[in-house]
Amino acid sequence: MYFVIVILLMLVLPVASIVAEAIRFPHAHEPVFLIAKWFVFWAVGVRLFLAGIRQVLQPRFTAEEIFNIRDSSSFSIVRELGFANLSMGLLAIGTILEPSWTIPAATVGGLYYGLAGAGHIAHKSRNAKENVAMISDVLIFLLLLFCVLRSLP
Repeated sequence: MYFVIVILLMLVLPVASIVAEAIRFPHAHEPVFLIAKWFVFWAVGVRLFLAGIRQVLQPRFTAEEIFNIRDSSSFSIVRELGFANLSMGLLAIGTILEPSWTIPAATVGGLYYGLAGAGHIAHKSRNAKENVAMISDVLIFLLLLFCVLRSLP
Protein backbone atom coordinates (compact mmCIF):
# COMPACT_ATOMS: atom_id res chain seq x y z
CA MET A 1 0.00 0.00 0.00
CA TYR A 2 2.89 2.38 0.78
CA PHE A 3 4.23 2.16 -2.79
CA VAL A 4 0.81 2.85 -4.32
CA ILE A 5 0.24 5.90 -2.11
CA VAL A 6 3.67 7.34 -2.94
CA ILE A 7 3.13 6.87 -6.69
CA LEU A 8 -0.35 8.40 -6.51
CA LEU A 9 0.69 11.44 -4.44
CA MET A 10 4.05 12.06 -6.08
CA LEU A 11 3.12 11.49 -9.73
CA VAL A 12 -0.37 10.39 -10.77
CA LEU A 13 -2.53 12.92 -8.89
CA PRO A 14 -0.30 15.97 -9.53
CA VAL A 15 -0.01 15.18 -13.25
CA ALA A 16 -3.75 14.50 -13.55
CA SER A 17 -4.50 17.80 -11.79
CA ILE A 18 -2.11 19.72 -14.06
CA VAL A 19 -3.64 18.20 -17.19
CA ALA A 20 -7.21 18.78 -15.99
CA GLU A 21 -6.57 22.44 -15.13
CA ALA A 22 -4.62 23.06 -18.33
CA ILE A 23 -7.51 21.66 -20.39
CA ARG A 24 -10.20 23.50 -18.46
CA PHE A 25 -8.35 26.84 -18.22
CA PRO A 26 -5.77 26.73 -21.04
CA HIS A 27 -4.40 30.26 -20.60
CA ALA A 28 -4.99 30.85 -16.88
CA HIS A 29 -1.48 30.09 -15.60
CA GLU A 30 2.07 29.62 -16.77
CA PRO A 31 3.07 25.94 -17.00
CA VAL A 32 5.66 26.33 -14.21
CA PHE A 33 3.01 27.73 -11.86
CA LEU A 34 0.68 24.82 -12.65
CA ILE A 35 3.47 22.34 -11.96
CA ALA A 36 4.33 24.06 -8.68
CA LYS A 37 0.68 24.42 -7.67
CA TRP A 38 -0.24 20.78 -8.03
CA PHE A 39 3.02 19.16 -6.94
CA VAL A 40 3.05 21.38 -3.85
CA PHE A 41 -0.56 20.48 -3.07
CA TRP A 42 -0.27 16.71 -3.58
CA ALA A 43 3.40 15.85 -2.95
CA VAL A 44 4.11 18.34 -0.17
CA GLY A 45 0.63 18.99 1.20
CA VAL A 46 -1.30 15.77 1.12
CA ARG A 47 1.69 13.41 1.33
CA LEU A 48 3.32 15.13 4.29
CA PHE A 49 0.00 15.70 6.04
CA LEU A 50 -0.92 12.01 5.75
CA ALA A 51 2.61 10.97 6.78
CA GLY A 52 2.37 13.32 9.75
CA ILE A 53 -0.91 11.81 10.91
CA ARG A 54 0.54 8.32 10.67
CA GLN A 55 3.76 9.31 12.44
CA VAL A 56 1.86 10.93 15.30
CA LEU A 57 -0.67 8.11 15.69
CA GLN A 58 1.48 5.12 14.64
CA PRO A 59 5.17 6.00 15.01
CA ARG A 60 6.09 2.32 14.85
CA PHE A 61 5.50 2.22 11.07
CA THR A 62 8.02 4.96 10.24
CA ALA A 63 10.53 3.71 12.80
CA GLU A 64 10.39 0.05 11.79
CA GLU A 65 9.24 0.00 8.16
CA ILE A 66 11.11 3.03 6.81
CA PHE A 67 14.17 3.32 9.05
CA ASN A 68 14.39 -0.28 10.29
CA ILE A 69 14.61 0.86 13.93
CA ARG A 70 13.08 -1.69 16.29
CA ASP A 71 13.54 0.34 19.47
CA SER A 72 10.31 1.88 20.82
CA SER A 73 12.31 4.71 22.39
CA SER A 74 12.53 6.17 18.85
CA PHE A 75 8.77 6.70 18.76
CA SER A 76 8.89 10.12 20.46
CA ILE A 77 11.31 11.36 17.79
CA VAL A 78 9.09 9.97 15.04
CA ARG A 79 6.12 11.81 16.60
CA GLU A 80 8.11 15.05 16.50
CA LEU A 81 8.79 14.40 12.81
CA GLY A 82 5.06 13.88 12.45
CA PHE A 83 4.34 17.32 13.91
CA ALA A 84 6.75 18.89 11.40
CA ASN A 85 5.14 16.95 8.54
CA LEU A 86 1.65 18.02 9.66
CA SER A 87 2.77 21.66 9.75
CA MET A 88 4.39 21.60 6.30
CA GLY A 89 1.49 19.61 4.90
CA LEU A 90 -1.09 22.11 6.16
CA LEU A 91 0.87 25.03 4.71
CA ALA A 92 1.02 23.30 1.32
CA ILE A 93 -2.66 22.28 1.39
CA GLY A 94 -3.47 25.91 2.16
CA THR A 95 -1.98 26.96 -1.18
CA ILE A 96 -5.25 25.97 -2.84
CA LEU A 97 -6.98 28.75 -0.88
CA GLU A 98 -4.03 31.18 -0.95
CA PRO A 99 -1.96 30.78 -4.14
CA SER A 100 0.67 33.28 -2.93
CA TRP A 101 1.81 30.59 -0.46
CA THR A 102 2.82 28.24 -3.31
CA ILE A 103 6.45 29.31 -3.69
CA PRO A 104 7.10 29.53 0.09
CA ALA A 105 5.54 26.06 0.49
CA ALA A 106 7.59 24.77 -2.47
CA THR A 107 10.73 26.19 -0.86
CA VAL A 108 10.09 24.65 2.56
CA GLY A 109 8.83 21.36 1.15
CA GLY A 110 11.60 21.18 -1.43
CA LEU A 111 14.29 21.77 1.18
CA TYR A 112 12.74 19.15 3.42
CA TYR A 113 12.62 16.59 0.62
CA GLY A 114 16.15 17.43 -0.50
CA LEU A 115 17.60 17.04 2.98
CA ALA A 116 15.58 13.89 3.66
CA GLY A 117 16.71 12.46 0.31
CA ALA A 118 20.34 13.19 1.18
CA GLY A 119 19.83 11.41 4.49
CA HIS A 120 18.44 8.37 2.70
CA ILE A 121 21.36 8.40 0.25
CA ALA A 122 23.82 8.44 3.14
CA HIS A 123 22.11 5.43 4.74
CA LYS A 124 23.76 2.51 2.93
CA SER A 125 21.59 -0.36 4.19
CA ARG A 126 18.25 0.86 2.80
CA ASN A 127 15.21 -1.38 2.52
CA ALA A 128 12.75 -1.18 -0.40
CA LYS A 129 10.53 1.39 1.32
CA GLU A 130 13.48 3.61 2.15
CA ASN A 131 14.66 3.33 -1.47
CA VAL A 132 11.24 4.50 -2.66
CA ALA A 133 11.34 7.34 -0.13
CA MET A 134 14.86 8.29 -1.26
CA ILE A 135 14.02 8.31 -4.98
CA SER A 136 10.75 10.18 -4.56
CA ASP A 137 12.35 12.69 -2.16
CA VAL A 138 15.18 13.50 -4.55
CA LEU A 139 12.90 13.77 -7.59
CA ILE A 140 10.39 16.07 -5.89
CA PHE A 141 13.27 18.17 -4.53
CA LEU A 142 14.63 18.66 -8.06
CA LEU A 143 11.20 19.49 -9.46
CA LEU A 144 10.42 22.00 -6.70
CA LEU A 145 13.89 23.52 -6.97
CA PHE A 146 13.25 24.09 -10.67
CA CYS A 147 9.88 25.74 -9.91
CA VAL A 148 11.31 27.97 -7.18
CA LEU A 149 14.27 29.05 -9.32
CA ARG A 150 11.97 29.79 -12.27
CA SER A 151 9.79 31.97 -10.03
CA LEU A 152 12.66 34.25 -9.02
CA PRO A 153 12.71 37.68 -10.65
